[in-house]
Amino acid sequence: MNTTAQAVLERIETGSVTDLVTFLHGLDDDSRRAVARSLPAHLSERRRGGFEAERRIWELAPLYRLAGAACFGGAEQVASWLSRHELNGVEPKADAVHVMSVLRDRPLEWRRDLAVRLVRRLRPAPSGSTWRRVESLRAWDLAAALVIDTGVEPPENDAFVSGWVLRMVERQWMNQGTPMLAGDPLLDHMLPRLFEAAGVADGLDWGRWSEGHLTIIGELVELARTGRVPRQVLLDGCVSRFLTGGTAAEAAPFVTLWRALRPEAAEIPVTDFVRVLPSASSPVVQLALEELRRSEALDTDLFAEAVQALTCRPEKKYVATAVKWIADAPPARGAATVAALAPVFDFDPPSLRERAVRVAVKLAPHTAEPGRQAIREAATRLPADLRERLAAAFGPVDEPEPVAAPPLTATALPALPPPIASVAELAAELDKPLWPEDPARMERILAALVELAHQHRDALVAALQPWWQTNWQHPFEARAYVYGISGFDEDIHALLRRCALAVVSPSDSRELTALLNDYGSRWPSSEPAPQRFVQQRFREVISLLERDETLPVLLATPTAPTGHVDAVTLVARMERLGNAEPLPYDFVQALLRLPRELDPDLAVRAEKLPSEAGRRLEACLRAGGLPDPHVTWELGAFDRPASYHQSLREAHARLAPPEGVPRPLAELWTLAPKTGYPAFSRNMTWWPPIMPSHREAMAAHLLECLAWNHQVEAVAALAHNDGPVGIATASTIVIGMGAQLPAQRALAAEAILTLAAHGELPAADLGRAVGHLVRGEQVKLSRITAVLDEVTAAGAHAHVWTALAEAVPLLLPAPGEKARPGLGDLLKVAVRAAALTGARGELPGLAELAARKGSSLLLHEARRLYQTLSAGAAYSG
Repeated sequence: MNTTAQAVLERIETGSVTDLVTFLHGLDDDSRRAVARSLPAHLSERRRGGFEAERRIWELAPLYRLAGAACFGGAEQVASWLSRHELNGVEPKADAVHVMSVLRDRPLEWRRDLAVRLVRRLRPAPSGSTWRRVESLRAWDLAAALVIDTGVEPPENDAFVSGWVLRMVERQWMNQGTPMLAGDPLLDHMLPRLFEAAGVADGLDWGRWSEGHLTIIGELVELARTGRVPRQVLLDGCVSRFLTGGTAAEAAPFVTLWRALRPEAAEIPVTDFVRVLPSASSPVVQLALEELRRSEALDTDLFAEAVQALTCRPEKKYVATAVKWIADAPPARGAATVAALAPVFDFDPPSLRERAVRVAVKLAPHTAEPGRQAIREAATRLPADLRERLAAAFGPVDEPEPVAAPPLTATALPALPPPIASVAELAAELDKPLWPEDPARMERILAALVELAHQHRDALVAALQPWWQTNWQHPFEARAYVYGISGFDEDIHALLRRCALAVVSPSDSRELTALLNDYGSRWPSSEPAPQRFVQQRFREVISLLERDETLPVLLATPTAPTGHVDAVTLVARMERLGNAEPLPYDFVQALLRLPRELDPDLAVRAEKLPSEAGRRLEACLRAGGLPDPHVTWELGAFDRPASYHQSLREAHARLAPPEGVPRPLAELWTLAPKTGYPAFSRNMTWWPPIMPSHREAMAAHLLECLAWNHQVEAVAALAHNDGPVGIATASTIVIGMGAQLPAQRALAAEAILTLAAHGELPAADLGRAVGHLVRGEQVKLSRITAVLDEVTAAGAHAHVWTALAEAVPLLLPAPGEKARPGLGDLLKVAVRAAALTGARGELPGLAELAARKGSSLLLHEARRLYQTLSAGAAYSG
């Protein structure tokens, strides 16, 4: 290495900026080139030294930067060196002073070139608080110092502008609000760009909350007063920013600036303010409306454009403003804008639609034919009474097209894949991730493990060797799995891995099971009964394989995506077992998975089965399957921990088994609600396939956990099952409808449509559950309403009406009682469902509510529902 380069590196190591700067000033051109050749290689080599070396580079970054800035020849080389990430660990302002000191001998044009390059390399500060963004300005100060020193026109870069704003905020704050802008050398460069750059908004008005603190906006207003900054530049800049668009936060400081400048009426750019109305953020629209009211230059054409823009916005307040403007305008001007009322006919709340109709009727005598035609076309979307009022003023209005309800359809479950047929296929399946848990896939793997271990155990052990070596410790240490990895005795994917371990290495598996059993005896499982049932089925397979025993087949492997086992297939599997008794939980699971419709002739075939389980299967087939447990539903108040949502009343179900059922089944069919911590499980997707022919019983278990763990996938799966349905099933659907995430609520809607398409939806129970769970504050009415509206549109209108005929009387306010928020929207769905269904009759309390005076959405929809049910009023949309 060149001796000069070595001397520079030694001075970098000493950490003395003064010494290094003095030495660098004394270098000639050849010496500088020698240093420039050595620096990059030296830095790269040093970075290979690991964490400590990286930290030392960070500490010495100011000196490395000085050496590069002084010695590299080209402006692009210097810019690249100063932009290296590992050299960013500097105090920006001090670094700018030091680097400028070694650049002062460079030619002016060279320094201007470097300034431009550094400005272009600036990147926006990260989002976050203003102070965090100020702290991130490591590269800005040097770029700004070069721009100021050389007088070069900086290139367009939003990061440079936002950096200037943030540095100005910092200077103002550090100087306790002392004015800084007037003497800032970059002000004239920055002023026009403030209205164009992104990322400047929060800095412009920073400090406004501090009494006596002068913001940048405040300084600009003062400079405009003294003439240091042209007032018109500020006004034009604000308008330009308004026309550009952007969020409310981005526009807010410019709205503040405009108001602080207090423009005269003649200074208001009327056309521009009309142009911003369709799409600008709310603060800009509010300002535009204020200024347009002050202006005297709003002609009829611009007035029409303004109200048209306002009536097409989604905010109620701006639509209401447009209607008021039209109503207050002279008849000739108002009539020219009548067509702008047409979009209001689709707007909620009803009171606003009704006011728009009144204004249109008032202006009808002054309205030309194009406006009259627009009103007649829009009127077809209104209820009958409003259509009639418009028809009387504007001429005949076409009747709306009848709303055709779509046919109900249920999405079929995907078919099961074929069984795993070979050792190689099983080994490949186990090599894939087992998470997230898919019950059908895991049932398929479990069945293959049992069958292939019986048929080809040696070949299976050989094929699983790579999996064993990769997925289990060697040498095996059972304690690491018991005490170091949670869930190894509960998570189903872990239990499935243990089944495979019991095939490959029974001794390791026995050691692990013994430790887990000891640990479990001290820490019993908190899983609900259905999950314990699933776990026991996997554990008994582990135990079988640990004993070096096998069975030719598992009985309960599903043959249908619901979890059902075909009865003929089950008898055939029992025949394969011969004299061998099946695994206890596997046998009970198989009985639970039998369809409800059974061929009695199968019992004759089952008579020939030689095992005790065969006689039990024969009896079950003759009885038409297992009996149903007794299910009851109740509402109650429960004392829950503070971390849980406290409902006034919760819905729960109880289960009681019939006499004489096996112990595993009795445990599964016993359930009672409890106070304190509610039941919880992460694995509820396993539950519907456990008893696919006993839907209401499974709903009871889901109901116990669902409110605290919204696995609505289980509710959607339950809808495809068979068996009784009642208020327990309905309650699980209602809790799913009230789930927080839209995707979860969509699954609840899917459950409703599936049951409705199959003619199995307990609609009246669904309505009772809605009424009680909303009243008990277990679910939010707004979420329930949205789902009911969705399934009504999808063709379940008759079922929705049946449900709402039960729910609405439970939710209507009693005399003197405050109405529940969102009830008007629910009644709107009820009107739609009742009209599509052709419902007639009375609902308790509805007539009294409809008779109340007022114009709220609730009263409006109560009157519409009452008219629909009593008089058969035509319905539109």
